[in-house]
Amino acid sequence: MNLFKKILIANRGEIAVRVIKSAWKLGIETVAVYSEVDEDSLHVRYADEAYCIGKQELSETYLNIDKIIHVALKAGCDAIHPGYGFLAENPLLVDACEKNNITFIGPHTRAMQVMGNKIEARAFVKEIGIPMTEGITGSPKELSNNIGQLDFPVLVKAAAGGGGKGMRIVYDPSELENVLESTAREAKNYFGDGTIYIEKYIEEPRHIEFQIIGDKHGKVVHLFDRECTIQRRYQKIIEESPSPTLTEALRAKMGDAAVAIGKAIKYNSAGTIEFLVDKHLNFYFLEMNTRIQVEHPVTEMVTGVDLVEEQILVAAGNPLRLSQDSLRQSGHAIECRIYAEDPANNFLPSPGTMTLFRQPEGNNIRIDSAIDRATEIQSFFDPMISKLVIWGENRHIAIEKSIAALRQFDIHGIKTNIPYLLQLLQHKAFIENTISTKFCDEHTDEILSAIEQSKQKTGVEVPLFAYLLYSLNYHQKLESENVWQQLGYWRNRMEIPFEVEGKQKVVTIHQHHEGLLNVTLDDTEFEICLKEMDDDTTRFRINDRFYTTAVSNDEKGQGYVSLEGHIFNVKRLDILVETEDYAATSSGDGDNNLFAPMPGKVIKVNVKEGDEVTRGTILVVVEAMKMENNIIAVSDAVVEKVPVKEGDMVNTDVQLVYLAEKKTE
Repeated sequence: MNLFKKILIANRGEIAVRVIKSAWKLGIETVAVYSEVDEDSLHVRYADEAYCIGKQELSETYLNIDKIIHVALKAGCDAIHPGYGFLAENPLLVDACEKNNITFIGPHTRAMQVMGNKIEARAFVKEIGIPMTEGITGSPKELSNNIGQLDFPVLVKAAAGGGGKGMRIVYDPSELENVLESTAREAKNYFGDGTIYIEKYIEEPRHIEFQIIGDKHGKVVHLFDRECTIQRRYQKIIEESPSPTLTEALRAKMGDAAVAIGKAIKYNSAGTIEFLVDKHLNFYFLEMNTRIQVEHPVTEMVTGVDLVEEQILVAAGNPLRLSQDSLRQSGHAIECRIYAEDPANNFLPSPGTMTLFRQPEGNNIRIDSAIDRATEIQSFFDPMISKLVIWGENRHIAIEKSIAALRQFDIHGIKTNIPYLLQLLQHKAFIENTISTKFCDEHTDEILSAIEQSKQKTGVEVPLFAYLLYSLNYHQKLESENVWQQLGYWRNRMEIPFEVEGKQKVVTIHQHHEGLLNVTLDDTEFEICLKEMDDDTTRFRINDRFYTTAVSNDEKGQGYVSLEGHIFNVKRLDILVETEDYAATSSGDGDNNLFAPMPGKVIKVNVKEGDEVTRGTILVVVEAMKMENNIIAVSDAVVEKVPVKEGDMVNTDVQLVYLAEKKTE
């Protein structure tokens, strides 16, 4: 068996950690590269060696081929694994590897150039008789002129892109010009190629893909299907294998089509053929991803194959160890992507500092993550924090186990999509598989309402009492004094004011014994008995019922309590936190003074001092976590001042535009 001695991973985050783990299994040394903001990241700590290649700009770090090759040569690497995203589908990296006698762990250049570009891929696949929809390409101006060839709605996307970035549905022809401009800009920023592709949008589609892998000796096999229909803004958030939609006959037919494409292009690595399936179970070629994908773990869970290990081995020239006849799907796997985002605020990315990070554990639970402790989530990168992957004997069991695991996933200090995922998995349409890629568009309001109803039903008493016990213990630790002795200094009837979920509450403590409190809240008496407490877990009894909660606190005294999949914000109002900043961050006239919605980078400024703007005008575009955020005027106004310029990094306390009321004669 041929083996590499040392591999450089030209990526970051969970995929870098994932590649390192497979390299470990093969006894191969690993080298990490990182930007300054990633210095304490897990992939840096896991690798045998790690090299800093810049501050934070992607062009200086993870997209800088010269720096990556320089580190590979310096460290004595004989191979580079690109992970996914960044340079994973960039032929220039492949060329640079070949020039420096370094093996690229991925497909050959022609496969990447042809299949990695949506336009060329479609032309190639059409020649071998795979069904597909019609589409056009060109510059934004050319596309505007030729759009008459297609019926609306249409799907606009980056020709060289992937992962849902830059993809938009356009229903109204009047919206096309702005969409083309934005898509071209995102395509250039993320993939280095501003080419745009437009195709007819299939209504009520299913998104189903087939994992393939090939070697350098002409052998290609598929490892069956994954259903990725649950998407939001064209990014997959839940994936499962096998697809609950396909019949066995259709699965075999699509698998044969995927292998035919792989063999035709002489594919020699791990890759994915993506299809759309309509409501009549007709399938259409969508695109090929010439890399390992985010959702590959669900395939690994049902086939038992380490795809990254096989990818490394075939890159080293070994014949593929897998045969089509021996591959089987066993059970059912579901992957949930955990994102740092706020579902209640239009899924706005939520960078910031965690106060608690605790992952679920158990049999058939897999976590792919670059995080193993509470840390800061930066605004420079994709907002995905972790991937929760669950295996069950069948789909029903996998769903139930996924729900249970999500309820044990505790992340405090930032917003996440965990409550959204929990409600989605319990939605009747998902359970019964009556879904399409429009599911999130059609049901998000319903899901958000269900989240709020569930949280209200849970009530505030339990999280409030959990935080009461935690805060007493917390301050006891600070003062090196037993909490029950501390209580002894109080008068017999102690009232403690709290704010819980924005509402003020007062807990009255009547009696206290060792580990036992008798309290009143909202004219109701409760007996609270503390059973166990560690740094982040509080186990206690309220009257006759037992509870276990995760509790944490930030430096400003804001508390967070996890209960039944919800995070409750709780704060003691009788304790002054010295670090708290009471200065107002906003100045002036409310809505006409606009701040960044999150830390990010200003990528476009559309106005200047003195400009008159109308309601809805896009004033500034801020990019954060690979997402463009339009800062718009909420009323007719005049621009007084624009203190930022393109390229500036801004925080949420930076005022981007000052507007004044438009005077009328």
